[in-house]
Amino acid sequence: QAAADPMSSSDVPGDGPKETSSVSQNISDADAFKILLEMKMKKRQKKPALPSTVTELETEDGSKVYVVGTAHFSDSSKKDVVKTIQEVQPDVVVVELCQYRVSMLKMDERTLLKEAKEINLEKLQQAVKQNGVMSGLMQMLLLKVSAHITEQLGMAPGGEFREAFKEASKVPFCKFHLGDRPIPVTFKRAIAALSFWQKVKLAWGLCFLSDPISKDDVEKCKQKDLLEQMMAEMIGEFPDLHRTIVSERDIYLTYMLKQAAKQIELPRASETEPRKYIPAVVVGVVGMGHVPGIEKNWNSDLNIQEIMSVPPPSASSKIFKFAVKATVFGLMGYGCYRIGQRTIQFILSMPAAQSYLQKLTEIRSQH
Repeated sequence: QAAADPMSSSDVPGDGPKETSSVSQNISDADAFKILLEMKMKKRQKKPALPSTVTELETEDGSKVYVVGTAHFSDSSKKDVVKTIQEVQPDVVVVELCQYRVSMLKMDERTLLKEAKEINLEKLQQAVKQNGVMSGLMQMLLLKVSAHITEQLGMAPGGEFREAFKEASKVPFCKFHLGDRPIPVTFKRAIAALSFWQKVKLAWGLCFLSDPISKDDVEKCKQKDLLEQMMAEMIGEFPDLHRTIVSERDIYLTYMLKQAAKQIELPRASETEPRKYIPAVVVGVVGMGHVPGIEKNWNSDLNIQEIMSVPPPSASSKIFKFAVKATVFGLMGYGCYRIGQRTIQFILSMPAAQSYLQKLTEIRSQH
């Protein structure tokens, strides 16, 4: 579909379908690829006019990476993403999403807005089932932060990623990659980094988040990522949590951008023809809070195996998990007991039940 856009019927010379079909029969796949690639290169600006939110990076083999720093609740960020992709005509677009959040790319804004505002028991059960009790609870608490901002601003998150997805589909031979570390890994590593009391303190702070967002905060959204700013304020006193949620993901995003920026092999007319490669052009769409970390890690040798491993649960995690389960089951048991007690009292207070009990007492006294 992307390759078809430059070759629409209005662009093809000739006056009938016969000529078009004869051209398509005579041209080889390699030649077609070259033609479309040349058209793409002509559209690619030599000196692209890029927004101020774009950071330009380069690999050792000459590939260029344009990192667009975005705010997740900002219309201006959407425009920056569209303009950057149109100007540079990339070979790959990488976004700060993982497979667990990929559904937001194809959902419409209204549905997403409704989904983001609604946090119910079903979502909590699904999060706990996918990630475990502690990680699931933490994910729901973070969703609560996002829902709070969504409700205040009336804007669904991830608009810049949806724009990147749409715009990438219009560029011939442009691949679309998910560049973020899977959410379960991030949350499990984050939970493992906290002590028992830190988990309680963080959960308490997130549960009672209700500060209204002012018009000034909305304006700040255009220059700063409001969600990441609010999270940074809450996790500032937990350095280990900052490391797992922000710093480690900086490394992962950098690694994925470098992988996407590998040189592109040109098609060959035959197997005997030598292989030819050209530098790639990549657009990365990430929260602006990650841009400094990506720049810092760009020239380093990166190994993501360590940050992809999930450490075994600590003693404090087991205690907290047991405490949560004990509390839930205890409340359920007490609720059932109270409901049962009230039900019995209600039944016994009914006239029919009292009459039956009186007759039963008389029969027993006669015997």
